[in-house]
Amino acid sequence: MPLVRIHIAGSTPSPAQVAALQQRATALMAGVLGKRADLTVVAVEHHGAAQWSVGGAALAVGGRPLAQLDALITAGTNSEAEKSAFIGAAHALLADVLGPLASPVYVALRELPAGDWGYDGLTQAARRDALPVEPPYLPALHGMSNVKQAS
Repeated sequence: MPLVRIHIAGSTPSPAQVAALQQRATALMAGVLGKRADLTVVAVEHHGAAQWSVGGAALAVGGRPLAQLDALITAGTNSEAEKSAFIGAAHALLADVLGPLASPVYVALRELPAGDWGYDGLTQAARRDALPVEPPYLPALHGMSNVKQAS
């Protein structure tokens, strides 16, 4: 259930660029990190050039856009190699869709403990640890005890 936020400062992305960022970021989460695409949320947000700065100087209006990508995942679900591959691929995705970017372009992959986040009212830990109340394959055992009855 990853959550991806892409922030773009400077030039306004076109609807086609926003759609490409959403689709391709979802594909990266699934293909590189093995996350479920149907639960991946991608938010693309635009900020004016004057709202972001590098080295204390606001971005130049009409200059190259600056981008940042933050992705939230459950801690311990991916290897260092997978995370490194994702960061490289996410940077390439931003540059491919948005064109030449101002520097630095940050990609942050944030790992949250399974008990510290979730969706639809359940933490990831609760989802991982959930057991069926009455497994469909054992309905006849409902209400039985381990006490041996006298015959």
